[in-house]
Order: sequence, then structure tokens, then C-alpha cells
Amino acid sequence: MPRFAANLSMMFTEVPFLDRFDAAAQAGFTAVEFLFPYEHPAEAVGERLKRNGLTQALFNLPPGNWDAGEKGFAALPSRFGDLKQSLETALPYAKATGAKRLHLMAGMANRGDRLAIEAFYKSVAWAAEFFSPHGIDIVIEPINPRNVPGYFLNDFGFARDVVEELRIPNLKLQFDIYHCQIIHGDVTMRLREMMPIIGHIQIASIPSRNEPDSEELNYPFLFAELDRLGYAGFVGCEYNPRGKTTDGLAWFKPYAGVKP
Repeated sequence: MPRFAANLSMMFTEVPFLDRFDAAAQAGFTAVEFLFPYEHPAEAVGERLKRNGLTQALFNLPPGNWDAGEKGFAALPSRFGDLKQSLETALPYAKATGAKRLHLMAGMANRGDRLAIEAFYKSVAWAAEFFSPHGIDIVIEPINPRNVPGYFLNDFGFARDVVEELRIPNLKLQFDIYHCQIIHGDVTMRLREMMPIIGHIQIASIPSRNEPDSEELNYPFLFAELDRLGYAGFVGCEYNPRGKTTDGLAWFKPYAGVKP
């Protein structure tokens, strides 16, 4: 049975960020993820996790100036210094939360640019090797161009090639089913093909990015497929609730309370 992690950047936004840990636990989640914790002290985030008996499934490395449209540095040759600093910034949060995987964002760059490709390979390898002694995986995630036009990493085949060519044990693919369906379709076959390198999965309905209970994909089938494939990682609920978060959790009731 899949182990679901509530995404606290998108769910339970009816309450302040630190209170969302309590809300997720009360709703039956045993794990959480979020985009960025850096506005809050690492110790405060870790305390909320511990208080609620929650596992931290994932969070993102610092992306730069998010409000100005930055989405990471990994494919930006001139920002390698910022990339290295972002690893140092994230490490205390990983230690405080016990997170075992971090998402490295590629940034806004042209994937046809040779220098951007070289920068991306360099940054990915550097980040994975930086976190390896700490027992932490780095994951890279293709993001669809409809939601984020101009994002460098917008193809699952390219992401697979990066992981397989670098051959770093703690480098994995973050497989967001929502993004895969928009970019490529044929989600089940891609899951079967890429499962050996997948370190994290995320879900949402397509095309609305709401609860995974309707629209294009049959999520009960996909959840059963994850079991058939032996996926033992987390499934992050990175969706925008249609209304109050708890009102849209009927899909989750069969899975509530599943322990990490």
C-alpha cells in the first residue's frame, strides 16, 4: 500500500505553515513534504515533526529568488557559487528533519544550450556527492512547460539519461505523475521503465492539479501498480485542494495511518 506524504506548501493552507504539521497528522498522514522551509528555524520545523510523529519525505533545496521567477541554479553556469551555498543552507534542515531526499531544481535555461547542459551535470554530481556522506539522496524532477515555461529540465528521458550516465548511488529521479502526463502521457509504461531509478513520486489530478480522485488518470489503478512494481518510497500529495483540505480527503481514507 502506498505511503502518502501531505505537501504542506499546498495542503492545509487554512492554517499557518507550522500548524500544518498538526493538521496533517490529525488527518491521518504519517509523512509530509513541502517546497521550502527556510523562512522558519530548522529546529522549529523538526520539533513539529517530532511532536506529531511525522516523517519528512522530501523538501527542495533553496531556489534563489522565487518571487522574481528563479527556480534553482543547477543549469546556470554563472550561479555555481549560489548552488554550492544552497547545499550548505539546506543541510541543517535535513539534519533537523531527518529528511533522506532533497530535490535539486534545475533553473530557467535553454536545454539546447551546451553550457547549460554541462552546468547541470556538474551541479547534479556536486550536490549528490555533497550529501552522500549524510545518507541523503538528491532527486531531479522534470517539470512541464505549461506550468513553468522555460524550465530547463522538462523531459523525463533526459532526466533518466542524467541519472544513468552519472551513476551516483544517491542520485534518483523524482517522478511527478502530473508532470509526466502533461509532458509525455503513457504514465504506466514510464513508471515501469524508470522504477529502478525513482526515488520519489508525486501526484495530482490532470489537468486541474486538484485531488487525485477524478479527471484523466485512474489513480487507484496507478496506486496498485506502484505496489506491483515494489515501490517502497513515498508518494507526495502535491496538489491544490478544491476547497478546504479536509473536505477533499475521501480518496485518502483507505490509506490513512499507513506507517512509513
